Amino acid sequence: MALESLNDLHIEDEGQHYISSEVKMSQIVLPCHANHCGELSVGQLLKWMDCTACLSAERHAGCPCVTASVDDIYFEQTISVGQVVNIKAKVNRAFNSSMEVGIKVNCEDLYSGLHSRVCQAFATFVARSTGTSKVQLKQVVPSTYREQVENSLAAERRRMRLKHHEIMDELLNNTSFQITEEADIREEDKAVETERTRVESVELVLPTHANHQANTFGGQIMAWMENVAIIAASRLCKAHPTLRTIDMFYFRGPSQVGDRLVLKAIVNNTFKNSMEVGVCAEAYQGEEPLRHINSAFMTFEVLDEKGRPCLLPPIIPEPQEGKRRYREALARKKIRLDRKYIISCKQTEVPLSVPWDPSNQVYLSYNNVSALKMIAAKNNWVLSSKKNKVSLYTVEEKQSLCFRVEFEVDVPAHRAFTLVSDLRQRQEWDPHYTRCELLIGVDEDDFIYQVITPSVGDKGKDQDFILLASRRPPCNSGDPYVIALRSVTLPTHPPTEGFNRGEVVCAGFTIYAVSESVSKISYYNQASPEVLPYISTDIAGLSSSFYSTFCACSRYLRENKVGPSASDILPSAVELKTPL
Repeated sequence: MALESLNDLHIEDEGQHYISSEVKMSQIVLPCHANHCGELSVGQLLKWMDCTACLSAERHAGCPCVTASVDDIYFEQTISVGQVVNIKAKVNRAFNSSMEVGIKVNCEDLYSGLHSRVCQAFATFVARSTGTSKVQLKQVVPSTYREQVENSLAAERRRMRLKHHEIMDELLNNTSFQITEEADIREEDKAVETERTRVESVELVLPTHANHQANTFGGQIMAWMENVAIIAASRLCKAHPTLRTIDMFYFRGPSQVGDRLVLKAIVNNTFKNSMEVGVCAEAYQGEEPLRHINSAFMTFEVLDEKGRPCLLPPIIPEPQEGKRRYREALARKKIRLDRKYIISCKQTEVPLSVPWDPSNQVYLSYNNVSALKMIAAKNNWVLSSKKNKVSLYTVEEKQSLCFRVEFEVDVPAHRAFTLVSDLRQRQEWDPHYTRCELLIGVDEDDFIYQVITPSVGDKGKDQDFILLASRRPPCNSGDPYVIALRSVTLPTHPPTEGFNRGEVVCAGFTIYAVSESVSKISYYNQASPEVLPYISTDIAGLSSSFYSTFCACSRYLRENKVGPSASDILPSAVELKTPL
């Protein structure tokens, strides 16, 4: 094993001495690490990943840390005996006593020198105080564009984790989802009873399974869980399955040396070419009742000789609990596809207008805010025009053109955020907004509007946009207020003959507090064909209409610098009355 903790990497920030939390581990895959196919056991890989991430978290915290949760993991390829596994972990952001650690894994062929990506993961660790005082973690100091982006997005991922169970409950209570699920059950025949796939195994936790805090190593628990999941999957398919995905999971409690760890697995559902296996880990000592340690849901495929997924038999769920697991597996599949499709894809790979519905709202909101933060974090902006104190910047990369308009105003940042985030008031200062109607108040942070803008030409139709607006107050001091905008589609509001339907790829505002009474406002837009005509002459230096628009914005903010709070101005959540 080669383990590198970058002791010599230091970053100076305003006189403070910051030590990077990056930790690297390299392991050569030996036969003892592999399954009977000569491939690295995913359980062993999870142990190495958890170890590396824990060391990174403890390096940042300066005290013991425990694994709290791990986000979805997508395994892109298997690793063979003789190849090298390279793991890199780094703390992306620290909150109060918890922190997000980013983990990247690739494999290296020592003979060809080729490196290929295996997976990426985000784990949450909690710092454990060694005394009576509560742990207060120091903030991460980003030093590169990538670190700045991950630091910013970590706050969005945390928000998404906190809403995970709420999303699941809402989807299971959705009438249209229940109808689809019942239809699927009626169509199935020649199915396999899930009881045949049930596995139960017990492990005695020995000192070799414990970490340096005498708790059962989180990676070891994950490895045991993967072992029983493979057995359950193999009983259904009568072949060797390949693990493709592990859904987001949480450690609900600790386990110690001497515990008997009971591991249970069963196939919950099959989806033509894949199957979901549910695994539960419980612990006990002596005659005490079982303690729930962790539950995980793993997706497997069976590949043929050419590496193509094979067709899997359908299943017959058990009454009551089996049907509940069957339905929940369907819900998790939809959530998993939403997360992968909306979050994992690059911005250029996601269609401009993704259909909105309550079950994918959290992921669309994440994509909305993260896209804006990634544009804002770019470090290659070029000043194209400046008039008085209003500046226009551009950045062109490949086939993408982004612009930024920036100015300062004598209005507190929180008040500017309240005024700018209500799009219904934007027509007060922006001539490009003819009309704006609130369609859906999703929650206190997200709203969907229909915006009408004038035609660029004299005789053309006006344009309309269906926009998701996502508002975010600062998580920590130094963070900006964020208002992100992107196009979505609503079945209740399709394109009409009266308007040309426009698309917004990514737009929005960041608002920084310069002082208690002054804020710096930056407007960003990733120019789409529908937006570019409004700004092209400014970018070319042929006019300065942007100046008059944002002067009007500054004037509007100053005239309304005293007024009600955001909760009084912005509408409360409105329930959808039309099923989507």
